[in-house]
Amino acid sequence: MKTLLFIAAFLSSCFAFSQEKFTLSGYVSDENGEMLPGVYLVILNSSFGTATNVYGFYSITLPKGNYSVRLSFIGYQTKTIEVDLRSPQKLNVSLNPSARAIDAVTITAERKDENITETTMSNVQIPARIIRKIPNLLGEVDIIKSIQLLPGVQSSVEGSSGFYVRGGNADQNLILLDGATVYNPSHLFGFFSVFNGDAVKNIELFKGGMPAEYGGRLSSVLDVRMNEGNTQKIRGSAGIGLISSRMTIEGPIIKNKMSFILTGRRTYADLMLPFAKDTVARKSKLYFYDLNAKVNYQINQNNRIFLSAYFGRDVNVFGDIFRMNYGNATASLRWNHVFRDKLFSNLTLIFSDFNYDLGIPNGLMAFKWLSHIVDYSLRNDYTYYLNPSNTLKFGLQTTYHTIRPGSIRSIDSTSFMTPLKYPDNHGIESSVFISNEQKAGSRLTLIYGLRLSVFQNIGKGTLYNYDSEFEVTDSTVYKSGDIFNTFSSLEPRLNIRYAINEKSSVKASYSRTSQYLQLASNSTATFPLDMWFMSNPNVKPQKADQVAFGYFRNFRDNSIEVSGEIFYKKVYNAIDFKDHAVLAPQQYLEGELRIGNARSYGAEFLARKQTGKLTGWISYAYIRTFRKISAINQGREFSPTYDKPHNVSIVVNYEINKRFDTGLNWVYSTAIPVTVPTAGYYYNNIWVPQYSERGGTRIPGTAYHRLDFSVNYYFRTFKLESNLNLSIYNVYSRHNAFAIYFRDKNLDMDSKGGETGVEVIKLYLFPIVPSITYNIKF
Repeated sequence: MKTLLFIAAFLSSCFAFSQEKFTLSGYVSDENGEMLPGVYLVILNSSFGTATNVYGFYSITLPKGNYSVRLSFIGYQTKTIEVDLRSPQKLNVSLNPSARAIDAVTITAERKDENITETTMSNVQIPARIIRKIPNLLGEVDIIKSIQLLPGVQSSVEGSSGFYVRGGNADQNLILLDGATVYNPSHLFGFFSVFNGDAVKNIELFKGGMPAEYGGRLSSVLDVRMNEGNTQKIRGSAGIGLISSRMTIEGPIIKNKMSFILTGRRTYADLMLPFAKDTVARKSKLYFYDLNAKVNYQINQNNRIFLSAYFGRDVNVFGDIFRMNYGNATASLRWNHVFRDKLFSNLTLIFSDFNYDLGIPNGLMAFKWLSHIVDYSLRNDYTYYLNPSNTLKFGLQTTYHTIRPGSIRSIDSTSFMTPLKYPDNHGIESSVFISNEQKAGSRLTLIYGLRLSVFQNIGKGTLYNYDSEFEVTDSTVYKSGDIFNTFSSLEPRLNIRYAINEKSSVKASYSRTSQYLQLASNSTATFPLDMWFMSNPNVKPQKADQVAFGYFRNFRDNSIEVSGEIFYKKVYNAIDFKDHAVLAPQQYLEGELRIGNARSYGAEFLARKQTGKLTGWISYAYIRTFRKISAINQGREFSPTYDKPHNVSIVVNYEINKRFDTGLNWVYSTAIPVTVPTAGYYYNNIWVPQYSERGGTRIPGTAYHRLDFSVNYYFRTFKLESNLNLSIYNVYSRHNAFAIYFRDKNLDMDSKGGETGVEVIKLYLFPIVPSITYNIKF
């Protein structure tokens, strides 16, 4: 009897194994034709399921049969479709927004239980309806300032768009806009980000456990995707605020086949300057603008083409005294192709440029300084839906970098300035990657992958050689096209998720990352004149190993998410600068560098509610960061300026009724470490300070905290949807330090004596700042 049962079981398993299987694939979009990433498809009464990729495409292979497929996405109505799968099928589905979300476009690919079911950890997403209701400086919706409210992400200084992730420097964040690198993500010297919220479709931030398809930076990836445009009808929106106005128009070029979106924004503080009494002010200009454009065309079911572009510029002219202009330009041409339903590919051509020019417009010292960093990239990546338990991703990318540190030229016939040009630097950065997401049973899922990155310095170029005292000894000149140095790095990646039950899971991750481009900056705020430079025989690439562990738990039908993560990160070849370093564009920048190691560790906690009238989150992070470089601080460990151990954020949004909602956020962070004079002496009536160890002091009373508040009123103007936003930044007018410096207590001290020593001077920028913005849709 036992033998017969065994034979029957064996035959049954063989039959199941030999069952015919077919692939169900297609796209999921919203009612306007915008593709929806991250929609979760569940095959009811089975363990099978999948999710759409960032382009809204899905593919799943199942045994022949009848299935009920449920599609769910936060902010949209759940839909169940009956499928008779007896041959390969293409099924495109459109989801309708839920009643509460009709006026809100979801900015992220997220379902209610994604934090439990998603294998990757340390990645964060925020819905647009939350971002648009978060109070911000002068009422400007700001994606980067919103992610600064998340655990593990720290701001640099008051009002800045620079950010630090898990103890990493600001240049260790890879910021992408439709695949193109954005080297300077800020306007107005960092007070506003370059991302116009009306143009953005979804964002995703990876703080750790970085997928194998990303590389080139140590700390994080901020991946921003633009809207594609309404394929059904012409739509538009506009907004008028105290500092800027913006407008968006989108619609079909060919209905259901081809669409466009065009978004613009400009500040207008400079429009008042011609009426100023001061002559210099009347001749001055101070504004920024940006333009986003995208066109997508569906050639057929298997082929789509996307062309997107961004252009932004800051213009700062102070009469005939000084001028400084800077900006980004990016462009991406992408071809999506589906091979046999299981294989999805992207082929992308990418252009990125950041440049600035500064100078004096007129006179004997008139000059113009120009600097550029330009990238040309080719990327080809694939997703292969092998079976319901395995999804392979693989691809390659190569980027040609050109850094033009600077050239100076006279712009006035009477100028005495001598033309000067620093040599350009060229490099090729290439990578290949492969990863697999494998479901090993109903509870355990793994994503394991490997990335190989290669960086090559290429001529024409000059390499300077330094002695042990960092003095130039000689140089070597390389001809155009000569490859004179090669670095390579193997970067393993691993994410593990174990589902304890339907409401909780534990996760772990490990990643190695490498970085070949660095930023020369010695300020706490990101600044447009900070200079990028490449790894070379004098500057080895930075590398980092990060491990993380986390526990994730949901409550009340997945409406409340709670998570805790701990991490440790070790950085090799960490770069810092010697005391009193000269970081202006120069030939001998490598002589200003000092190399060592760094480490950071911490814990992050997040409680978040995304549904209902009351939404928001509470986060706390404890993060420490240290560097150890033999030539700095006498070889002792020290804290960089962004080492702020305690960070708290509270974000609350409440929908009072259909006409009113309110927003509130409160933030706190520890005072930054500074290097202070602890002693000194007078020499010829001049105070000569002696400093503490680097970053050895936190000045009492300089901890950062701020409360912001906003209220939105929704109504109709001539039958058009409108809303009025009132925001108050820094409600209790906290004088948060933008900069701290020191000065002699007795500048007028004479030989008879007086008070000696130094005093701390705290410079702050923003007291209480109210603002009002009017928005309309048409």
